[in-house]
Amino acid sequence: MSQTYVCPMHSEVREPRPSKCPRCGMELMPEGTRFALLRHMFSSPLHIMIMVAVMLVIMVGAMILLHR
Repeated sequence: MSQTYVCPMHSEVREPRPSKCPRCGMELMPEGTRFALLRHMFSSPLHIMIMVAVMLVIMVGAMILLHR
């Protein structure tokens, strides 16, 4: 049985070997890999900084709305 690799963001992208997604450029992960998107997000310090910034903006926005 051969391994199939899929894009964490585009599950319709399937390849028989490791490569990059032609749609978004993400590394393809072995099919069935749990938490592939989360692993990708933690693979780069830039991704982590973006996630933290987005969470802070959402929290500040929620606090502003709640204190009106």
